[in-house]
Amino acid sequence: MSGDQLLAIDHGTQSVRALLFDLSGNLLSRSRVPIEPYMAGPPGFAEQDPELYWRSVCEATRALLAQPGVRREAIAGVAVTTQRATMVCTDAKGRPLRPAIVWLDQRRTDGVPPVSGLWGLLFRLSGMSETISYFQAEAEAHWLARHEPETWKKAERYLFLSGFLSHRLTGRFVDSSGGQVGYVPFDYRRLRWAGRLDWKWDALPVRREQLPELVPPGGRLGELTAAAAEATGLPKGLPVIAAAADKACEVLGSGCLEPNVACLSYGTTATINTTHRRYVEPLPLLPPYPSAIPGAYSLEIQIYRGFWMVTWFKEQFGQAEEARAREEGLPAETLFDELVSKVPPGSMGLVLQPYWSPGVKRPGPEAKGAVIGFGDVHTRAHLYRAILEGLAYALREGKERSEKRSGVAITELRVAGGGAQSDAAMQITADVFGLPAARPHVTEASGLGAAIDVAVGLGLHPSFEAAVASMTRLGRVFVPDPTTSDLYDRLYRRVYRKMYDRLRPLYEEIRDITGYPPR
Repeated sequence: MSGDQLLAIDHGTQSVRALLFDLSGNLLSRSRVPIEPYMAGPPGFAEQDPELYWRSVCEATRALLAQPGVRREAIAGVAVTTQRATMVCTDAKGRPLRPAIVWLDQRRTDGVPPVSGLWGLLFRLSGMSETISYFQAEAEAHWLARHEPETWKKAERYLFLSGFLSHRLTGRFVDSSGGQVGYVPFDYRRLRWAGRLDWKWDALPVRREQLPELVPPGGRLGELTAAAAEATGLPKGLPVIAAAADKACEVLGSGCLEPNVACLSYGTTATINTTHRRYVEPLPLLPPYPSAIPGAYSLEIQIYRGFWMVTWFKEQFGQAEEARAREEGLPAETLFDELVSKVPPGSMGLVLQPYWSPGVKRPGPEAKGAVIGFGDVHTRAHLYRAILEGLAYALREGKERSEKRSGVAITELRVAGGGAQSDAAMQITADVFGLPAARPHVTEASGLGAAIDVAVGLGLHPSFEAAVASMTRLGRVFVPDPTTSDLYDRLYRRVYRKMYDRLRPLYEEIRDITGYPPR
């Protein structure tokens, strides 16, 4: 190893980025390859060819290496961070047996036999039976075992996308323990595969031998094989270092090492995360996720459709701004921020509850989205601002739940993800939370988190604390306006916090009458 530059491959839902950082956290070069999120198929299905994912990685690395000033010999190591919970079935040689099931997939497997024995009794007594049934119904492995039994029998390996790509790079069936977020038999407390007596083996049809070896973040997954070197253009033998899933890397790349510093992710799924060295469940029997730091946990609360709602609004109501942005060569966010500026804080009483997809506990599986307070003064601009405000309200509720569960007050906010590029969204966040909200110094926070794992794993920084101090810093900081913050606080406490409990009985009635969401 002769270089001191760090390569991160960030495989998201809509693109693959190859990102080159130095040891100060500066983004030196970047290439991006767009990908189709999923192939056309039956309604609710989301699948993609795993070979397309691999080809896109190779295209991204080759495009990066072709840029002026990029030198292969300067790259010290590489790490991969990926979208979570996208599953790949392969044969014994790592060849895909069918399309990957993408995390956006909505298929379910109803009628799975419940967990039996002592665990089943415990779940019934604790009122968690419906949650466990939801876990089983959502598990891709159950759908494969029931609907494609021959394929499932041939599946020698059952991998997350991160594990599939790690095998392509190293030739080994190995993955980071920091990437295990999904419906697999993983022990979130011990950050390893579940023990022999764990209830997950009874709840799922997955076999231990189908799963890869796990390595903690910062550990070495292996070295780049000759075949991978030829495909990617990278040097043979390049160290491949374990990182973590994209959200966990985003938290690390935003500099959120301590539990009082929260990372808000404004992506397809909006989240609020805090890093803890002790195991803290966001809700009873619902685990925190693995951190991009070995032995640590990311206490995460999700708004599943999150900033997908912003994309939906732009597609349905924002054609004029999108067209003008293309004509004038402006960022579309600038024009949508102008739309927000036309509406006063509080959207003249329009309040949105962003539960467009059901949850597990709060919101529960019966939950739906709601917008209340419509009047004849309201326009699409009011609705757009209400979406941003509703997401901020929901994440503030997540902050308060996190504080209650952990006993640690959140005093600082970092905001990452595509939605963080909107100044309006950032200011609304600061005002709703009543705290300064800061962007990381780079927009590629998840890639930077993966690069930090490489730096520490190769000893180029002596610790995660030292790496974060050297490689992360604040970008623009948005300070709350006291008057606006007070208005939001009243709307949040007196209206938003009461909406779910007041509407929940009606959601249950809708579910009984229409069958959606399914039980």
